[in-house]
Amino acid sequence: MKSLPQSCTQCFEEFKTALEDLRVYTQSSKSHPLTDNQTRELIINFEVAHELALKVITKYFEKEKKGPFSGSRDATVEAFHADLIDDGKGWLDMIIDRIQYNPVYPINTQKEFINNIINKYIRLLNRFEDKMEKELY
Repeated sequence: MKSLPQSCTQCFEEFKTALEDLRVYTQSSKSHPLTDNQTRELIINFEVAHELALKVITKYFEKEKKGPFSGSRDATVEAFHADLIDDGKGWLDMIIDRIQYNPVYPINTQKEFINNIINKYIRLLNRFEDKMEKELY
């Protein structure tokens, strides 16, 4: 059985759930050091929230009859120009950090990546949630 494509609003609801999960991990990291398992969970939750944010952006532009985009960078730049996000550089940094943080590569970027998630990226995702809440409802 074929399923219907998700709407922008449905994608946004999934994003909000993932962002709330990420908030739990970022808040707990402020009260005590994260265990290795919690660190992995924080990264996974961030990646899920970011992917869903990008999916919301893509669905929003589909609804507006814009796109398709060749990748996350193009969608991010277009979202900045459309005022869906307010810090284009910060969002592009998220993409770069995700690319650089790859357990396959020998570069150890995990500590900086975690720090950026907790101190920068969660704020960007929160502001995106606020903006999209106004756009969609």
